[in-house]
Amino acid sequence: MEELSDPVWLADLAFLVDITKHLNALNVKLQGQDAVVSQLYAHIKAIGTKLQLFHRHLSQTEPCTAHFPALKEVIDSFPQDNIVVQMKSYATAIASLSTEFNKRFQDFAVIEKDMLLFSSPFSVDPDDAPPQLQLELIELQCDDERRADSIRNLTMKLLSVFILLAPQLISAQLLLPVDCSDIYNNDNTRPSGVYTIYPIGATSAVQVFCDMDSQGGRWTVFQRRMDGSVNFYRPWDHYKTGFGTAAGEYWLGLENLFHLTLRKKYELLVDMEDFEGNKAYARYSSFSVGPEIYGYTLEVSGFTDGGAGDSMRVHNGHKFSTFDKDQDIYETSCAKEFLGGFWYTNCHHANPNGVYRWGAGGTLHAIGVEWYTWKGHNYSLKSISMKIRPVQ
Repeated sequence: MEELSDPVWLADLAFLVDITKHLNALNVKLQGQDAVVSQLYAHIKAIGTKLQLFHRHLSQTEPCTAHFPALKEVIDSFPQDNIVVQMKSYATAIASLSTEFNKRFQDFAVIEKDMLLFSSPFSVDPDDAPPQLQLELIELQCDDERRADSIRNLTMKLLSVFILLAPQLISAQLLLPVDCSDIYNNDNTRPSGVYTIYPIGATSAVQVFCDMDSQGGRWTVFQRRMDGSVNFYRPWDHYKTGFGTAAGEYWLGLENLFHLTLRKKYELLVDMEDFEGNKAYARYSSFSVGPEIYGYTLEVSGFTDGGAGDSMRVHNGHKFSTFDKDQDIYETSCAKEFLGGFWYTNCHHANPNGVYRWGAGGTLHAIGVEWYTWKGHNYSLKSISMKIRPVQ
């Protein structure tokens, strides 16, 4: 299985193993044959307090995994991968689980004081109990069989509530779509349009345009130019986190691209159109982006020509550059000279994030939205979109 070499997938699985172990421990305690109501509720309160503790531990700047041995083992096994960024999503999942616990057991919290009367029911004077409970207390003290039935009934109620909690964690961690392919696989009738994905975890919701039509669909669009409505001459932080709107022009963000391509193996499709209505594409069987500490290095290969030619080849293996973070191999700054942000070399054959201009024009050399192997350095395209999908 490919997943067994994916540190993020392994971390997700390890987290589920650890939290399930804690919940199973509660399950065992709730099935105790001789426990009274107050003892059962004490177990519920204890797991609630533990969940709060787990949330605090995983929310720290340096997360504590003392109570998550399987997760700790994965982190220790992949020290070079930034799995720690996943901790925020795990903390969010635990917070969701804690909220669900409180919600489902709120009826017991309301009568907590009354239940405490039954922690030692045979030592309580019925006269000291609330009037509405005095008769039940007398009957309980005098009828061992009724006492046992009462405990069994409440135990079953607690267990049924506990069973209902399981989907909460699963939905929080496993069913959130990572990309447009997940959305398509869940419902292959979905049309092209704007959808929400979670590339880094439960707290990383971001809107993207999903292309469900081109060459089999399932494409997650991470870059799109179409009308010049968005300024792409932006600083490093903007390219790192993303900008624009998914319904129009936008850039998904380098950090999101890194996490997406860390989780799965992707292919790349670049669709483009000129102002005369001609269309072309370039397709690559392998596409990935490295972590920020390595400059979000581009790895792209396996070119298939759709009439556009291979303008990405010269950018392969290079770091991403912006006007305020120069990581190219040019003597000055490609981003400043050609007014964009990209995996520049010295400088480019592709400049999809350049200045939006109208077609041919050599007044200012190579600053437009360009794909050199199709239209040369002095033709700015009408539209271009870069999109990825998992390799099948």
